[in-house]
Amino acid sequence: MFDHMGFNVADFARSKAFYLAALAPLGIALRAGGDNWMMLGKDGQGFWLGEGGPAPAPVHIAFVAATRDDVHRFYDAALAAGGVDNGAPGLRDYAPNYYAAFVRDPDGHNIEAVCHAE
Repeated sequence: MFDHMGFNVADFARSKAFYLAALAPLGIALRAGGDNWMMLGKDGQGFWLGEGGPAPAPVHIAFVAATRDDVHRFYDAALAAGGVDNGAPGLRDYAPNYYAAFVRDPDGHNIEAVCHAE
């Protein structure tokens, strides 16, 4: 549905390190970047971060994980990169087979990895 999305962050260097580490287990990598911005992506979709204005109020972003193991790898990598636990990996009652983990990024955004496979 989206080609790309993005938002400003308070500290670009800190957020860049967090997102590169946290999203690597999901196969999401750096596609382009500059001194105070970057585009991460996979399969033609993009996620943009920049330091060009105030960071927005916390948002929620859910990234697709291919497997439940990927959800665990995301969660572990995000915590190791400075994220804050906001829901350990596990099944949720949002939909059948909704397996997800949640962390807060350095700006307080709720970042999720979700797998819908069994």
